[in-house]
Amino acid sequence: MTDAELQLWQKLRARQFGGYYFRRQAPIGSYIADFACHQKKLIVELDGGQHAANQAQDAKKTKWLEGEGYAVLRFWNNDVMDNLEGILERIHEMLEARRGTPSP
Repeated sequence: MTDAELQLWQKLRARQFGGYYFRRQAPIGSYIADFACHQKKLIVELDGGQHAANQAQDAKKTKWLEGEGYAVLRFWNNDVMDNLEGILERIHEMLEARRGTPSP
């Protein structure tokens, strides 16, 4: 895991984030999601510098996942390192907004 993934995982793991269950490196179809909350169909992807060159591939992955009913949040690694609380707030907002899926 990158430092950013580790920091975020420490907050999302073991149902300690609002009782929501997240999996790390979750396989969905032919893709691997960095973090997935299946009960709310939310995926959180963290992108490092290498993703700047892979934006078309990331867009294809996002489009496919959204076609499967998932919402996808993407954050840059440095945003997690600089503003973890803001990232967590955005994730929480999205979880609460996904009313069509069951709560934990």
